[in-house]
Amino acid sequence: MVEADVTNASALDAAMQAHSPDAVIHLAGLIDAADSVRQSERYRRVNVGGTKTLLEAMARHGVGTLVFSSSAAVYGAPAAASIVEDSPIAPLTPYGSTKAEAETLIAGAGVQWVSLRYFNAAGADGSGEIGEAHEPETHAVPLAIAAALGGPAFTIYGADYATPDGTAVRDYIHVSDLAAAHTRALAYLGGGGASIALNVGSGRGTSVRSLVAAVRRVGGAPVPIREGARRTGDAPRLVADIGAAKRRLGWKPLRSDIDTIVSTAWNWHRRREPKP
Repeated sequence: MVEADVTNASALDAAMQAHSPDAVIHLAGLIDAADSVRQSERYRRVNVGGTKTLLEAMARHGVGTLVFSSSAAVYGAPAAASIVEDSPIAPLTPYGSTKAEAETLIAGAGVQWVSLRYFNAAGADGSGEIGEAHEPETHAVPLAIAAALGGPAFTIYGADYATPDGTAVRDYIHVSDLAAAHTRALAYLGGGGASIALNVGSGRGTSVRSLVAAVRRVGGAPVPIREGARRTGDAPRLVADIGAAKRRLGWKPLRSDIDTIVSTAWNWHRRREPKP
C-alpha cells in the first residue's frame, strides 16, 4: 500500500512505477458540501487540482482507464422526481462544482472513463468489520445512530421543504452495492464500453424523518432530535434514476433498502462501543 496525497505528482509517479496499474479508480477528494462553502479554494485545489495531477500521471505512465467517484451534487436541485444523467449540471455548492469540473477534465483527457455519480453512500459491510466514521462526522446515518447510542441529538436541517413530511428526501445506497458498481464499471470499460456518466443510488427516496424512524425501528432505541435551519446548498429532493447503470453495467442495488443500510451500520457502531 502507498499512502500519499493525490495532489503530489512525484508520489503518483512512484506508485504507478511500482505497481504498473492497468486502470485507476479515483476516490480521493474532500466530500463535505457544507464545509466546501467555507473552504472553496481548498476543495478546488484537492478535488480539481488532484484530478488534474492524477490524469497527468496516468498519461505519463500509459494508463488509459479511469473510474471516477463523482456525486449527485453536480445536479444541484432539479425539479424532476427522479434525476437522469442528462439533467442540467447546476451545482449549488463549491463541492458540487469541483466534481463537475473534475468530470470535464476527465472527459477531455483522452482516457476511457466511467464517472459514477454517487447519491448517499451509507451502511457497513455485512461482517461488521468495516464501517463509516469521519472526523468530524457529517453524514446522516452515523449521526442518527450516534444519537440513539447516547450521543448528541440528531439535527434535522430544515423541516419546511415541499416534501411529504417537510424534511429533505435523499437516495441512500449501501456501500456494498456501490463497490459492486465500481467493479462492474471496470469490467464494462475492459469490454470496450463507451465512456459515460452514470447515477448510482437505490432509486428510492427516504426523508430525514423516515431515516430517523428506521434507526428507531432497527436499534430499538429512541433518537433524540432537534430541528435546525436549512443549510446552504441542500436540495429538497435528490433521488436517482438508475436505469442507465442497470442497462450499461448489468448492475442493480441488492442491499440498499433503508432497513438493511441502517442495520449493517448499527451493528458496526455497536461493535465499536467501549466494553464495560
